[in-house]
Amino acid sequence: MRLPAGRATNGIAAISVAAFLLLYLTGKVDDAAILGGFIPARVGEPALLAGMMAVPTWLTPVSCTFIHAGWLHIGFNMLMLVFCGRQVEHVLGWGGTLFLYAVGGYAACLAQWVVDPASTNPMVGASGAISAILATYSLLYSQQQVRRVGPLSANLVRVLWLAAGWIAIQLMIGVATSGGFSDLGQIAIAAHIGGFLAGLALTRPLLRWRFRKKPSAVN
Repeated sequence: MRLPAGRATNGIAAISVAAFLLLYLTGKVDDAAILGGFIPARVGEPALLAGMMAVPTWLTPVSCTFIHAGWLHIGFNMLMLVFCGRQVEHVLGWGGTLFLYAVGGYAACLAQWVVDPASTNPMVGASGAISAILATYSLLYSQQQVRRVGPLSANLVRVLWLAAGWIAIQLMIGVATSGGFSDLGQIAIAAHIGGFLAGLALTRPLLRWRFRKKPSAVN
C-alpha cells in the first residue's frame, strides 16, 4: 500500500524522532519529562517548578508530544502517526492536519487534568494528539454503513459509536494494566479519550473549511 505524501505529518514525525534521539543519547529523557511534560498540578500551582527552566504550563501540551519514554513508545506512536496522518493530511491538507494535531494535544491534556488535577506525574508522548488523528481517520475511511436512529443523523450515530468503542477499549486497557478503575488517573487513558473526542468533533468542521467555496472572480 502506497501512502500519500504528507509534509506536516512527516515534519512532526521527523522532529519527534530527532527530539527523542537527542534526549535519549544525552540521558536527559527524565529531565525533559519534568521540564517539558504536562504536569496537571502545574495548572493550579504555576509556581510548582519555580526556579527551574521549565516550559510554560500553557505550552506543555505541545512540548510533551515531543518527549517519549523509550524506543517502543516512540516507535508505536510514529507508526500510527505516519500511517494515519498521511491519509488524513491527504484530505484535510497540511494546515488542517497541524491544527487537528495541536488541538488533540490540548484536549488530551485537558482530559488528563480533569481526571487527576492534583497529579504531579509528568505526562509525555504524542499518543493523545495522535488519537485525534485516529478519530478523523476512522470517520474518513470507515466502510461501515450506518443508518440514522430516530432524530439522530447517520453521521452522529457513527460518531457516537466510534466514541463509545474507543472509550470502552481505553478503559479495558487501563483496567488490564492497572489495579482497577481507581488507578486510571495514573496512566494516560484519559488523554487518549480526550484526543479522540476532539478529533471526532473537529472532523466535519475541518472538512467544511478545507472544501469551502471560494468566491469567484468577477471580470
